[in-house]
Amino acid sequence: MISTLPSAGLGALLTLLLIGIVKKNGIMLVDFALVGQRERGLGTEEAIHEACRLRFRPILMTTMCALLAGIPLMLGTGIGSEIRQPLGYAIVGGLLVSQVLTVFTNPVVYIYMDRLGHWLGRRRAAGAEAGIVGSETGAF
Repeated sequence: MISTLPSAGLGALLTLLLIGIVKKNGIMLVDFALVGQRERGLGTEEAIHEACRLRFRPILMTTMCALLAGIPLMLGTGIGSEIRQPLGYAIVGGLLVSQVLTVFTNPVVYIYMDRLGHWLGRRRAAGAEAGIVGSETGAF
């Protein structure tokens, strides 16, 4: 039982690395799109499209670097390789899936969150306006 702790610790550290890479990729896209909206006055769709186009290469480079580091674990042979192979498959498979999800779902979520923010802002403004009008007429 104690002999499995080192490999479990290594797996936990690599999981944190994978989560960190995926989080960094998402932040890179959103941050670039927000800068485009604020500084250059781009619309939501235009800003996230430009972010995806211009940040794709750095995102791909980071992901591929970590993914290629997992291939020797996945394809390794020899003594003890049967213990390391599942970790290699998890790294390579997890990074492939996360790359696809980052590139396709982050822009969609960004657009919908922006629309939700505008919708909530309009409701808040309408509620504040109704409160002001109501207090002027003595309704409150």
